[in-house]
Amino acid sequence: MSATEPAYDYVIVGGGSAGSVVASRLAAALPAASVLLIEAGTYGRGVAQIVDPPQWTKLPGTALDWGYRYRASPHVAGRGIPIPRGKVLGGSGATGAMRWFRGHPGDYDAWGRAGATGWNYADLLPYFRRSEAWEGGPSEHRGGSGPLRVTRPSKPHPVASALVEGAAELGLARLDDLNAGDTAGAALANLNIADGRRFSVVDGYLPAWAPPPAPGQVPVGAWAAAPEPPPNLTVLTGSTALRLGFGPGPRCDAVVHTVRGALRRTRAQAGVVLALGAFGTPELLIRSGIGDPAQLRALGVNPVACLPGVGRNLQDHPLLCGVQFLARHRLGLVTDDGGGALMNWRSSRAPRPDLHAFVVQGPHAGPGGAAPDGLAGDPRVFAICPALLGSVSRGRLTVRDPEKTGPDSVEIDAGFLAERADLDTLAEALDTIMDLAATAAYAELIDKPLLAAVGLSAREKEAFVREHCSTSFHPCGTAAMGTGSDAVTDPELNVIGVAGLRVADASVIPVIPAGDIQAAVVAVAERAADLITGKAAWGPAAMPVA
Repeated sequence: MSATEPAYDYVIVGGGSAGSVVASRLAAALPAASVLLIEAGTYGRGVAQIVDPPQWTKLPGTALDWGYRYRASPHVAGRGIPIPRGKVLGGSGATGAMRWFRGHPGDYDAWGRAGATGWNYADLLPYFRRSEAWEGGPSEHRGGSGPLRVTRPSKPHPVASALVEGAAELGLARLDDLNAGDTAGAALANLNIADGRRFSVVDGYLPAWAPPPAPGQVPVGAWAAAPEPPPNLTVLTGSTALRLGFGPGPRCDAVVHTVRGALRRTRAQAGVVLALGAFGTPELLIRSGIGDPAQLRALGVNPVACLPGVGRNLQDHPLLCGVQFLARHRLGLVTDDGGGALMNWRSSRAPRPDLHAFVVQGPHAGPGGAAPDGLAGDPRVFAICPALLGSVSRGRLTVRDPEKTGPDSVEIDAGFLAERADLDTLAEALDTIMDLAATAAYAELIDKPLLAAVGLSAREKEAFVREHCSTSFHPCGTAAMGTGSDAVTDPELNVIGVAGLRVADASVIPVIPAGDIQAAVVAVAERAADLITGKAAWGPAAMPVA
């Protein structure tokens, strides 16, 4: 343990999408308060794959990926499924697909019904709008001057344009804006891309730490000169949080973390905010004694707070890899984020869109699913990937070894296809994708399907779904806010039974929205900052102060 015990007013643990937002907003709103942001990864400077949008697919499996994996399950043909998580400042927002899609407004109204009182679409809309600089300018649903740039493809890739046109042939609406109300239909994707490069939370909220463009790669534009960092904000990378410290009450008053290989106990005089994501936050809570008492004792961890919901309620969007096609000609260079268009529709069981598809401007088969006949590297191969946005199944995270951190510490069960309804709905989605591929919009583009569900029996279709089920990279819900017995935080994001400790990341989401969760996570973090500073329209004036 370091001989010194540095102190800050606020310590934010986790420098991903949520933590970057909270740290930036607190430092700006409370200039007299000192704020420390702790991130286990690096700054990400000098990494071309972070800056150049199409190259993000090269990041999973590198040193900038935590390397988590969903455990093998008979529901997905006995396979383990990799689930990339960004280990870098900006987190998965700096390494993922850059899509900015909130989902249907009704998804957020479901949060209140799940016990997160006061969290519905109307409550979150000001924060969605505050966070974004939408290329179309401000409107009832959109923001025009926020930190995050949001754009559409200016020159859509052919497979993206065909998705929008083909969906219209199937009777789905052409949507001008996916984030302006009803989401049923197809549209060009909203992307966190500006001036030809990724625009992550680091660029928008922590510009002093943003990676510059490579010489000649993109226009310099807004990145010509980084601003000076706020004097009251410290960003510490390469620092892994090991456990939380507690005073009487119990009250969280410190974080124990590594600094250049040594242990340090950093005190938090006003409060600690956890923002390590759907895996890291429950892991740290459990290692610190917050969780199911029986499980904590089995791990040799002294219980601090009895919260059996920690690690439960894991949700993600299962998607199908392997629905691939061979184009009649070469597709050209990959553009935008490698996709560029989305489609949402209702299954036979749903009152609002619960199925979704996106295009991939290249192969997207998943492990063990390469295209046949040596076509895996063929520049004519592309994919249309269906995903289930209304999954009934739930998973969970458990800690196996409290002395370790990250993937070596936990076991994660995604719960994919554990409920028969999810299997049947994804099988139904396959039929829609094949109908889409048969439209006139794709007729001149597609030569033949590869590894697609063509002419399969019901049993063969079920096997296809199980063998090709993967993840949309949208884990959430493992420290859900609410008021029930499994709630981990209250609707003000305070960890129940522990003073001075809040959670502000994807883990607090009680019901996964039917969209990409980046926009939802940023909105949660924006509101968390207002709750802490007392600027929210409801909730406590501030976190407890020692």
